[in-house]
Amino acid sequence: MTRQNIASGAIWEDVVGYSRAVRVGNVVEVAGTTAVAGDLIIGLDDPYEQTKFILSKIEKALQEAGASLADVVRTRMFVVDISSWEEIGRAHGEFFKNIKPVTSMLEVKALIQPGLLVEIEATAIIPD
Repeated sequence: MTRQNIASGAIWEDVVGYSRAVRVGNVVEVAGTTAVAGDLIIGLDDPYEQTKFILSKIEKALQEAGASLADVVRTRMFVVDISSWEEIGRAHGEFFKNIKPVTSMLEVKALIQPGLLVEIEATAIIPD
């Protein structure tokens, strides 16, 4: 099987040694994705806006890998404040209402940069 690495250009990719997404065969794994665009945090202090932005970034990575949100079978959401679950869940539902992948939402102590409230991973399987 061939391997396709998808980069986003984030400064951390070369430092840490990872790809935004990797496709092997018909499986696409999307790395933990945050609401960072260049040097800016999108949706500062707004978990709903951060989640929407993150899911849009994930959608673009999936498209580059030849997949779509409809192919997502699992998401993992890491949040710094679980009491924001309804806002985060509402944004997730707007993207996945009819797809309904399995998901987890876990509270974590912190993310890589202050101001980040949500980080999301995704797994997609492209139908044969």
